[in-house]
Parts: sequence; structure tokens; C-alpha cells
Amino acid sequence: MDSTSNNAKVYLFQEDREKSFKHWPFSDEKQCSVRKMAEAGFYWNGTDTEMDIAACFVCGKELDGWEESDDPWSEHRKHAPQCPFVKYGRPEAYLTCEEFVTLMMATLKMRFQTNYTTLKTNGKMLIEKKRKEMEKLLRTN
Repeated sequence: MDSTSNNAKVYLFQEDREKSFKHWPFSDEKQCSVRKMAEAGFYWNGTDTEMDIAACFVCGKELDGWEESDDPWSEHRKHAPQCPFVKYGRPEAYLTCEEFVTLMMATLKMRFQTNYTTLKTNGKMLIEKKRKEMEKLLRTN
């Protein structure tokens, strides 16, 4: 299973984030349950070989190495204190409409920035590859 299939999805709603956790290693009774992970803004971004990878739907922070006693909100706060969702510090059900729209905007902005950076990096690599091919052709002629 390839985690890239989750990258295109936005996961604005907790219910959708919960559904993404297809192979989460921790049960509902644990601190690090699917429900608590989704409530703290995480969706599953794992693979068949690394099942405990989760990413934030707003800031994109990806975390792995989860333990059953980890508190998702605390881990999110510790590793991504700048995240707008972390700054609100409460599940989506307790956000105002204005706060939710602000999160939607932050999420889309992060996705656009990530996609732009990826396209720019890939473009530079392609240009460099073509430049080297052209230099090689010029040297052989």
C-alpha cells in the first residue's frame, strides 16, 4: 500500500481522518487510538512496512514511532507548535465556523506551497539532467 494515495486528500473532517487509519497498530482503548489521532488532526499516512506514520491535515507534519501511550495532542503540539490546528487546541467539533474556514485556508495554502516546492525541485532536476545530456552531446560532436 502506497502512502502517496493519501497525499492528494485533504481530510478536513475528523470522520474522514478516522477512516484513513486502515492499518493503525493501536486499539481503541489506548491513548494513541484512531479516534484520538483523528481528533488531534492526524490522518494515516503509513505503508505496509511502516504502519505508524500519521500526518496533520493542516500543517502536513508527519510523525512516526508512535507508542500506545502517546497523547496525540501533546505530540502534535511538541513537534508542530506553529500549526494553526494546534494553536486552536481543540477538536473540529468545538471550532467556530470562522475558525474552521481559517483552517481550510491554512490547509489549502500548505498544500499549494508543498506542490509548488515539489514542482520547482523536479523542474530544476530535469533542467540539470537535460543540461548534462546536452553538454555530453556537444563534447562528442
